[in-house]
Amino acid sequence: MISCQNDFVDLDPPGQYTDAVYFKKPADFKAYTLNLYGILQGWSFGNMDNNSDLSANTNSNGYDLGHGTILSSGINWSYNGIRSCNILLEKATGYNNSNGDISQYVGEAYFFRAYSYYGLLKTFGGVPLVTKVLSTDSPELYGPRNSRYEVVDQILSDLDKAIANLPTEQNISGSDKGRISKWAAMALKAEIELYEATWERYVGQSTDGDGIAEGAGSAGYDAANVNKYLADAVEMCNNIMGQGGYELWNKNADSKMANSSSWYLFNLEDAGSNPGGYDKSTNKEFILYRTYDYTLKQSGINITWTSGQLFPSRKFVDMPVCKDGLPADKSPLFQGYHAVADEFKDRDLRLLNYLYASTTATSSVSLSFGSLGYSGYDNAKYKVYGFGTRRKDNTESANWPIIRLAQVYLMYAEAVYELNGSITDTQLDASINKLRARAGVASLTNALVSNNGLNMKEEIRRERTVELYREGKRFDDLKRWGILEESLNPSRLGRVVGNATYTTAFKDGSGNATSSYLPNTYVYGEEVVSTPKGDLECVVIDSYLNHSVAPKHYLFPISQTQMQLNTKLLQNPGY
Repeated sequence: MISCQNDFVDLDPPGQYTDAVYFKKPADFKAYTLNLYGILQGWSFGNMDNNSDLSANTNSNGYDLGHGTILSSGINWSYNGIRSCNILLEKATGYNNSNGDISQYVGEAYFFRAYSYYGLLKTFGGVPLVTKVLSTDSPELYGPRNSRYEVVDQILSDLDKAIANLPTEQNISGSDKGRISKWAAMALKAEIELYEATWERYVGQSTDGDGIAEGAGSAGYDAANVNKYLADAVEMCNNIMGQGGYELWNKNADSKMANSSSWYLFNLEDAGSNPGGYDKSTNKEFILYRTYDYTLKQSGINITWTSGQLFPSRKFVDMPVCKDGLPADKSPLFQGYHAVADEFKDRDLRLLNYLYASTTATSSVSLSFGSLGYSGYDNAKYKVYGFGTRRKDNTESANWPIIRLAQVYLMYAEAVYELNGSITDTQLDASINKLRARAGVASLTNALVSNNGLNMKEEIRRERTVELYREGKRFDDLKRWGILEESLNPSRLGRVVGNATYTTAFKDGSGNATSSYLPNTYVYGEEVVSTPKGDLECVVIDSYLNHSVAPKHYLFPISQTQMQLNTKLLQNPGY
């Protein structure tokens, strides 16, 4: 101890973030950025579109957007991540560049500040913009909200700086995989530009009450931004698609994988996680994601058990197309609902992979409230079972996708169509049709649309809905498309049970329930609804009587606590 005193005892405390220890060399900035990665969305069942129109859950607490019963006390108004980014950016301004390059870590700080403000924008609309480190007496703590348009400008500016500073995926070492790349920043920018462009087009300025008394409600609004954002989103996606080096994780050509790439992708861990022996290093589809590891960072939640309770709704099951590329209500391949497995025959592989972790559907179902299959359908997406020795609950360690190449293809197609009012077959082949090929269905073409009375915009939206099922995108999509109320207020339905003239496994020719159906266990009974085979009776999982989604729910309320702390914060319209 005496001999090493000068090297050990006199060191600054290595476990504390102080100016004496950090922000002097690149390694200090890199170490500091590690806490920023905790900002990223990760494994959480709140990220799986529970209680959306595609979900037939029965375990809702009743306080959620899906029912229109939002409690402001449970909404997170947090600037913690933004403050951390501001600290790093402030320290970077005084950094001595001769000590080494820190541009990557500066880029990460800009990225995470943009990512954090994007979360606030989607939740509250306009919020106060803070781009410097505040003290307890800073006047900015008590300032009014900036408009959503000013917030978007700041987000896009930050992302441009991030893109300029971040490395490409190809230049990130194996030990640093999962760190933010230039392509991830481009992908996030494209997502935000598409989000805001469609919001301004379909929702408009009806939610701009934030800060309007201060003259800030619509400050910075420019109608020309819609097309400007769409054009840039197309460019960002083109860059990623052409230069990013990403590829769809499609192992369907491997007979051992049994056409189940769209299931194994979401529980991909080591070579023992699938029959093809593929590990995470084979996944070049995820662009922005939260990393997990069985040894170092497990999920910590019971993924397999709980995802098995996330039942899909009738609406989702009817949505995927048939093998001929046509929706079920247009396709001669659709076989209806007489036998339990009929509706899954000749359908999109994603429907089968996401629900049954295979290419075949369950052949027998018992419809009773409280047993497996509340809606009569299973959910397999994210489950870890069916091959080898599965991980125990809470130890599953697949990476969580935030933006993957599939979403870039979808954003590209949607942005092209929104920008031009049309999309060419060549553009569809470069994007959406790559997803349909993995799903085993025919390509989407202009001829298919025009010859079958379809709407191209709706078919692009259908593709997005099916591909990104339970990936945390649905509520945001319903908002920016301006269809939140009409989508969330109807009942959530389950299986078609039919009637005396349309017999199923659940009702016989007299219209009586079979032994596979216990009607009295469904407290909301049945509803007659439009299906691809006409108006038929379906079981009700969650009645429309429970739903009161209104225009005000496009934004969430600010908590009274925050408004008491800062009296210049004005509440969103309708609350």
